[in-house]
Amino acid sequence: MAIARASSGPAYPERFYAAAAYAGFGGSSNSSSTGAISKFQNDVALLLYGLYQQATVGPCNIPKPRAWNPVENSKWTSWHGLGNIPSTEAMRLFVKILEEEDPAWYSSVTVEPTVDVEMHKSKVEPATQSATPNGNSLPETKTISAENGSVLEAQDKDVVMEGLSSVGIYDQWVAPSISGQRPKPRYAHGAAIVHDKMYVFGGNHNGRYLNDLQVLDLKSLTWSKIDAKVQTGSPESPTIVPVAPCAGHSLITWGNKILSVAGHTKDPSETITVKEFDPQICIWLDLKTYGKPPISRGGQSVTLVGNTLVMFGGEDAKRSLLNDLHILDLETMTWDEIDAIGTPPSPRSDHSAACHAERYLLIFGGGSHATCFNDLHVLDLQTMEWSTAKQQGVTPGPRAGHASVTVGENWFIVGGGNNINGVSETLVLSMSTLVWSVVTTVQGRMPLASEGLSLVPSTYNGEDFLVSFGGYNGRYSNEVYVLKPSHKADLQSKIIEGPVSDSIAALLPTTNASRDMEPEIEAAQDGKIREIIMDNGDPELVNIRSEETGEQLVATLKAEKEELEATLSKEQLQSLQFKQELAEAETRNAELTKELQSVRGQLAAEQSRCFKLEVDVAELRQKLQTMETLQKEVELLQRQKAASEQAVLSAKQRQSSGGVWGWFAGSPPEKSDS
Repeated sequence: MAIARASSGPAYPERFYAAAAYAGFGGSSNSSSTGAISKFQNDVALLLYGLYQQATVGPCNIPKPRAWNPVENSKWTSWHGLGNIPSTEAMRLFVKILEEEDPAWYSSVTVEPTVDVEMHKSKVEPATQSATPNGNSLPETKTISAENGSVLEAQDKDVVMEGLSSVGIYDQWVAPSISGQRPKPRYAHGAAIVHDKMYVFGGNHNGRYLNDLQVLDLKSLTWSKIDAKVQTGSPESPTIVPVAPCAGHSLITWGNKILSVAGHTKDPSETITVKEFDPQICIWLDLKTYGKPPISRGGQSVTLVGNTLVMFGGEDAKRSLLNDLHILDLETMTWDEIDAIGTPPSPRSDHSAACHAERYLLIFGGGSHATCFNDLHVLDLQTMEWSTAKQQGVTPGPRAGHASVTVGENWFIVGGGNNINGVSETLVLSMSTLVWSVVTTVQGRMPLASEGLSLVPSTYNGEDFLVSFGGYNGRYSNEVYVLKPSHKADLQSKIIEGPVSDSIAALLPTTNASRDMEPEIEAAQDGKIREIIMDNGDPELVNIRSEETGEQLVATLKAEKEELEATLSKEQLQSLQFKQELAEAETRNAELTKELQSVRGQLAAEQSRCFKLEVDVAELRQKLQTMETLQKEVELLQRQKAASEQAVLSAKQRQSSGGVWGWFAGSPPEKSDS
């Protein structure tokens, strides 16, 4: 499954091919409007053609057509002019241009995603509802497939009458029954929790920004809509105007109100705007900020740390990626640009961020215009120094557009895309140890494996829940999914013995905020730190005696030893493969070196031959100049000879003419001496 963005970020294949088929490219039989490209203007049609060729074939390497074919010439020029832009960028631009020209194109086609595994999402049937004591029917909880493909069903004893408590399964995503009119499907929206209500604002649908405000009551699981307006101007003479549509913004719960920070808009301002929503009066307020506000952007991360908002990265209105750092003091509403030391994360958008122990800002993943990341960076907010964290456990794959929330010491990561498909696993990072683990994996192409979905934490009846909404994975979603974490990351047996790495030592808090149990931290005599967290899946914790602890320690060490041995064998095998590949590469290098030397010899011979030819040409030029000089001298002599001959002839004529006239005059010609 692939994910496309209408406004920013990498474009994904499935939506591109649907757009290409709609526009009449590729000859797809699924296209509902073959030849639809004919309705576009010539310049748009040519640009779409060039982008399609760039995305499917690559850079233009074919020769330019003959001038007598203007159509082929124009098509070649459009393709060739794209240069070497990546295929994914060409896909994104193709979809963006099509949506600008025909915003309703996607609603005119039907894209049926291919799934390898059946997706289970049972619907509520009246016959399966059970009656409650007050006569109301209790909807059956819908579930999605577990990792092994089986359908999970809630036990009767786990189901409570209302709200999130109807989810009785741990560590699996469940689609509960929702009442009310569902919001329009969307992605890149914002979501925040205030008083057991999830507020969803804005987002992107079919390439258009939204400005509606939807509310999901987590007690009754009922949708409703708020007709909110924006109050601008001074308090004495306020002006009420519609809310500007936006996407890629950040919603932050601040007390009993909600802050909306940044985001992409149709007519972006030069700097970031901050709005505040008051649920009691249902009014948005444009907040006045001081200091130097950051430039406008979307896809940034905004993290609440104490009484401040820490913002990192994003993509500005000109599609330039950012990695700047700004802090907004919510008490004085003053922006401050931070010039932190160390190496910051590379410019990116659609990443996630979390704060640990009110001191450490964690940045994970995100994407550029051509790739996605899976790196983890840490910013010490006291020293303002960046560092790269050494991650342990399961290696998370690259992703962008994912959602994240923190529950105690755990940081949950859901969804996202990686330029190929949606990411199906839900990850959790223990921020105390920087150990990743997989909570669950959804099957097929569920909306949870989407980009631009929202995720909020909620506590209901003393238990924690994660609530997900929306996203895009080839189709826009308006589904709600709920996960009840079992805090296995806190309870799982994890032993860290030995010198702690700098990245982990920096993140170890003085106290553990886990509500399940306190880890036992002992200082060994050799100065090492050992943290032991026991695994207990029962509802009640069992007191473990020292003998049992020792046995578990030995068993754990044996298991770790076996795992390390297996890892060592795997690494040795990979090392052997790398050595073989290196030997092959060296052989190829030697052959290429011989060929290079041969080519160099041929080039030297050709250079010598060219030099000789240049000498011959110079000699011929000199001879030619000499011949030209001789020719001029010959012409001069010929002219002189002709002049002499003409003079002799004239003299003879005068002589003969003089004798005749003399005879007439009575003076005979002189006799020549004999």
